[in-house]
Amino acid sequence: MKHDTSDLQSDLPAQLADVHKRYGAHHALAGVDLQLAPGRVLALLGPNGAGKSTAVSLLLGLQRADAGTVSLFGHDPASRQARQQAGVMLQQAELPETLTVAELLLLTRGYYAQPLSVAECARIAGLEDLLPRRYGQLSGGQQRRVQFALAICGRPRVLFLDEPTTGLDIQARQQLWQAIAERAAAGCAVLLTTHYLEEAEALADEVAVLQAGQVIARGSVEQIRARVSLRRIRIATQLSAACVRAWPGVRAVHAQPGKLEIHAETAEAIVARLLAQDPQASELQVQRAGLADAFLQLTRTTDTNEEYAA
Repeated sequence: MKHDTSDLQSDLPAQLADVHKRYGAHHALAGVDLQLAPGRVLALLGPNGAGKSTAVSLLLGLQRADAGTVSLFGHDPASRQARQQAGVMLQQAELPETLTVAELLLLTRGYYAQPLSVAECARIAGLEDLLPRRYGQLSGGQQRRVQFALAICGRPRVLFLDEPTTGLDIQARQQLWQAIAERAAAGCAVLLTTHYLEEAEALADEVAVLQAGQVIARGSVEQIRARVSLRRIRIATQLSAACVRAWPGVRAVHAQPGKLEIHAETAEAIVARLLAQDPQASELQVQRAGLADAFLQLTRTTDTNEEYAA
């Protein structure tokens, strides 16, 4: 059964359909298609200049596409109907430094019909002890947590998170991961851009890789990883890195005292040769390529240019 375009757009929290955007001679986006689904996290990955910031800026209505369709819940992203359903945490944000955290939350809540309480926002973002503090007195990581609380305070149906954990320590990052996962579990559609590939691996239901303004790969984390045949072999051995590096199928070797980490196209032949040449070898581990390996291989061959500021 076919659906007309208007029905499809109104069913989706956010979408780009065959979108093009130029800055002078620079083609920032060249026919990009992206869709966000309720209750799912889409990680938008790509090297600097790939078009990630432009895609987010278009979905927020901060810029206009040169061609194609951009919509939030079937509306123009710049419209009031769309913006009242969206929460945003940008990579850079300027907030009044003299206001306290509680005052910022109270002010932002006023823009929404059914916002979360200040106490609930503080709990989710781990800000309970910071409510009386002035924003300008907070550390960079604490300010990022405040920005996340402001992004979720209106109970958004779609959440845009641009490098949300930059500047956070490990504990705060994991707390924010849990909060993002909870928003998605509650039905919120989430668009996540991040340079921390372990973050995408931990949170994303789907990954889209942008390169030079085009989507070059899309799928689940497992599907993206499966596109790369690379294997990681770790072993305690007396064989030298130089010796193993010369073997067929070996892509790279990293040496530590008494141990090697070998990156290879396939594992079986390399492992057999390791054990044959060093019968005393031990602590053997073989792992499939991670998302970071897949990302690097997918984006290695295409040149990228510096992306223009949104």
